[in-house]
Amino acid sequence: MFESLVTLITTTALLFGSPGPAPLALAATGATFGVRQGLPFLFGILAGLSAAIIGATVGLAAFFAAVPSARFSVQLAGALYIIFIAYKIAIAPTLDSSDKSTQSPPRFRDGFILNLLNPKAYAAFLAIFSQFILPFSNSITASAVTGLVCLIVAAFVDVIWLYLGGQLRPLFEKPKSARLMRVIFAILMIIAVAIVLIK
Repeated sequence: MFESLVTLITTTALLFGSPGPAPLALAATGATFGVRQGLPFLFGILAGLSAAIIGATVGLAAFFAAVPSARFSVQLAGALYIIFIAYKIAIAPTLDSSDKSTQSPPRFRDGFILNLLNPKAYAAFLAIFSQFILPFSNSITASAVTGLVCLIVAAFVDVIWLYLGGQLRPLFEKPKSARLMRVIFAILMIIAVAIVLIK
């Protein structure tokens, strides 16, 4: 059991810790708006991740196998929404801008929808639940505990991404570097989406 748990934790950390749409969005949010204002977005991402876990455990793979066109539709919707978040981050005003009050940080709803439609999340959980599920005799218990461990690890990793973004916040007080870094974050998010879709 211990070896299986370590393998699960390591795999989950690598899958969700690697630069993808959600981690990059969290880092950009932390850098642009600060860690505290990014918390609702973080909680939304974790709520969306919980929905993805449930979806993966109740047979999303079987649904996609039965209706292949649905997979592309979900991936496309997710990609478009992530691009919208990337755009929102890229156009955010600089911290000393007089119109910064008109730009609000991504909210709980944004985070929830982002991960709910994030193809990487579903692909990761389908891989985990098909290969790294914890060895409990009861399948329901095995799925539930595996999902809970994944959520805890993902939450830890996401907090780190938001915090790291927050550490970049002083750079965002300089208008030129702020604009450049926001655009870089946005481009990286779009590239991450493209990589997931290509795979």
